Amino acid sequence: MTPAALVRPRAPPCGQPAQPSPPTWQHGGVTAATHSTLFPQVPDSADAVLEGLDPEQREVATALHGPVCVLAGAGTGKTRAITHRIAYGVRAGILQPSSVLAVTFTNRAAGEMRGRLRQLGAAGVQARTFHSAALRQLQYFWPKAVGGSMPRLVDRKIQLVADAAAACRIRLDRGELRDVTAEIEWSKVTQTVPGDYALAAAKAGREAPRNPAEIAQLYAAYEDLKRERAVIDFEDVLLLTVAVLQDRHDIADQVRAQYQHFVVDEYQDVSPLQQRLLELWLGDRDSLCVVGDASQTIYSFTGATPDHLLDFRTRHPGATVVKLVRDYRSTPQVVHLANGLLAQASGRAADHRLELISQRAPGPEPVYAEYTDEPAEAEGAARRIRELLAAGVQAAEIAVLFRTNAQSETYEQALADAGVPYQLRGAERFFDRPEVRRAIVNLRGAARFGGNDSRLDDAPDLPSQVRAVLSGEGWTSEPPAGSGAVRERWESLAALVNLAQDFTAARSDATLADLVAELDERAGAQHAPTVQGVTLASLHSAKGLEWDVVFLVGVAEGMMPITYAKTDEQIEEERRLLYVGVTRAREHLHVSWALSRSPGGRPNRRPSRFLDGLRPGSVMTAGRTAIAGPGGVERGVTGGAAADVVPRRTQRTPARCRVCGRTLTDAGEMKLMRCEDCPSDMDEGLYERLREWRGTQARLSGQPDFCVFTDRTLMAIAETEPSSPAELSRIPGVLKRKLDRYGADVLAICAGHDPGAEEVGD
Repeated sequence: MTPAALVRPRAPPCGQPAQPSPPTWQHGGVTAATHSTLFPQVPDSADAVLEGLDPEQREVATALHGPVCVLAGAGTGKTRAITHRIAYGVRAGILQPSSVLAVTFTNRAAGEMRGRLRQLGAAGVQARTFHSAALRQLQYFWPKAVGGSMPRLVDRKIQLVADAAAACRIRLDRGELRDVTAEIEWSKVTQTVPGDYALAAAKAGREAPRNPAEIAQLYAAYEDLKRERAVIDFEDVLLLTVAVLQDRHDIADQVRAQYQHFVVDEYQDVSPLQQRLLELWLGDRDSLCVVGDASQTIYSFTGATPDHLLDFRTRHPGATVVKLVRDYRSTPQVVHLANGLLAQASGRAADHRLELISQRAPGPEPVYAEYTDEPAEAEGAARRIRELLAAGVQAAEIAVLFRTNAQSETYEQALADAGVPYQLRGAERFFDRPEVRRAIVNLRGAARFGGNDSRLDDAPDLPSQVRAVLSGEGWTSEPPAGSGAVRERWESLAALVNLAQDFTAARSDATLADLVAELDERAGAQHAPTVQGVTLASLHSAKGLEWDVVFLVGVAEGMMPITYAKTDEQIEEERRLLYVGVTRAREHLHVSWALSRSPGGRPNRRPSRFLDGLRPGSVMTAGRTAIAGPGGVERGVTGGAAADVVPRRTQRTPARCRVCGRTLTDAGEMKLMRCEDCPSDMDEGLYERLREWRGTQARLSGQPDFCVFTDRTLMAIAETEPSSPAELSRIPGVLKRKLDRYGADVLAICAGHDPGAEEVGD
């Protein structure tokens, strides 16, 4: 589909020139932001960039050629690894800063990445969201590709959906408006046109909020309305950029000449549309590094899928795969719970999960609490938070995480009643707050007038100057009593005061003008300073964040998993969502649930099934063994088949571990021919092909999959990669009957062939 087919651009008024395009498309004037308040010194050499990295992180940082896939568990330092990779390449002269495009999914993550790169001496590298990068390119190339001025980007598509519903004479309440808008967004990121919506939704197993035919009608009317008004929405930015790059090879060549090296963070969250855009940016090159964790896939409702991550080595047989499993964030107790959650998981993402290994000293065990009702649960959390604050824990290091935004109000009230300051994650952005904008204007004015500003007469250093200026905006040395708007404004100003103190600690000669420049850079990147308040956030919005203390509340059946999660895939995504919540905690983790919704209600709720066997007094459900293995590096062979990626190991006696040599007594370990905890050298691509083949055989014979071969037998085959019937027969679980029946197929798959190809040829 061409850009013109998606939207008819609005022509400029008669006699007026078209709106000029931006002077550049690859930069756009966005500067780097400082990542932390510590303001560390820039490393003095390329080798210094590598200092402090663990072995696997160093492998990531030095793998600068060809495709690279980083499987990074929660808290394992993935952002550190990829920013040091970029910085090392730049400082070593291997990568030109302007030729690197790093893409992620949130402005906050992009700002953090830019800040870290600046600290590492790699300023000039572009770190953007998919949409930001696409919008910059679309704005620049629109006059050349389409002509005229680019259509306006609509701010609130929900109003357009309401107008479309009115045109179709379909009544939607507020909740239905949100749901239909979400369906339209999903359709667009999966590249589904209105006429195909019903079939695509059914195929994807989506529960449409209304009759699918009605949603398709609303979707079509919405698109017509956009064309009539000459506006585009957020998803159109990607669709139009893809259309331009597909239709105009000269423009695609120009983009590829600019960007030659790509890094994609949170790769498990890419949608089919984002993947298509990435492929067009990349062209026929392979200078691509992706980073992700299938166990943190929690946005499938938006069209995100981990398949691109899990299939990376199939698409790029020569890829280097690095696994990061050393968890630097959480204590062993928190990590044990996180690993336990995934040990009971199922599905493709679970088959590739990573078993985390905490690198921190032991801490307290997670605390589990049951309450009679939700208000009591909220009061219990507020009471415990007050105790933590009294013990010296900073409010900004505490979070209360819940499944739905509707749960927030109860906790807001409980914290307010307890006199505890809080901030809502996902509320108004820091630099958009009126008090912050006024404060920066005043600081800029004071910096400009310097000694002529009477407010600075008794302020000898930068922090005191900032305090003097902000005192006129409502800042005081002590916070106001209570909560509400007054307290929130004070917290915003206090964050600026704290930033000035940290800035001075790092740069003793810093001036007010330097601080204003720092704030401008942070505002451009939306990289806000820390606000002192307990964070209230949904589990989805907490992704990518971390706190010393985390309260996971409402962890009961019907809320976790949510009631409308029906299919196995939906249930497993709910489990991953809880896993994300658990791994946000550094040290203290509180898990709670209520037996009823309101006081006096019937106590018919029970704790989430995901906690079975993990909380005291509960029974463990059947678990699974993580097969993604320990951290390490698997180097690809350029031009080889996926089955050739991992070097072949020599078969050893099944009575001893072929890795450490220990005598094996456990039947499962004997089948694997290694200790459970010893490193696995399994070719995951081969394992997946064997699983697919096993599923086909099981269906043909009308029996369960394990009757063909168990998971452990397939793992042993994928690790050993037998090349003859004799080698295959030495694997426990491959009996003579199964060798005779399936041996030829298994050996063909291990050799990289299609087991049915010869039969078809005959």
